[in-house]
Amino acid sequence: MEDGSPETDDLELMARVRGGDTDAFAVLVGRHQHRVIGTIARMLGSPDEAEDLAQQVFVRVWRSAPRWEPNARFTTWLLTITRNLVFNEVRRRSRSRTIPLDEPGEYGTREYPDPATNTPEDDLRVAELQQAIDQAIQSLPEQPRMALILRRYEEMPYEEIAAVLGTTVPAVKSMLFRARSELRERLAKWME
Repeated sequence: MEDGSPETDDLELMARVRGGDTDAFAVLVGRHQHRVIGTIARMLGSPDEAEDLAQQVFVRVWRSAPRWEPNARFTTWLLTITRNLVFNEVRRRSRSRTIPLDEPGEYGTREYPDPATNTPEDDLRVAELQQAIDQAIQSLPEQPRMALILRRYEEMPYEEIAAVLGTTVPAVKSMLFRARSELRERLAKWME
């Protein structure tokens, strides 16, 4: 890692946080909150709940700081904490049988066409397609869904995804292949 890189800065900030530096912690939160919130929102399908869960992620970062050791990239460690909380939330939801409402939010990376060039029918079709994509992603099992979100939306390399998920690079590639195949199957009617 070169000096001055964001990862070096993160490691230096985290070393200060380990010593109780709240200013360094605020910088880390500011730097990474959108990534954490976006990942959670995509995993849960609910941007409203993403901010609450993201706060829990950063509370865990603060509480874990005294025991933190720079054995991996900071973002890998942060997204591992995120993964654990999201998976716990998904399991909690499945036990309580609640169904999250699907609402577009500011944390998604959705692109909408220029309304001036589309008819209402086009807009409806785009909205229906986006809803179908979101539902197809939500229907994936936890690990492949997280791998897909980290790769597609966070543009993380396979090695980092493997570290976050606690698996190997070939396993990540296999998960992504199966997830993409399943999504293609579920969205086949939209591809016509």
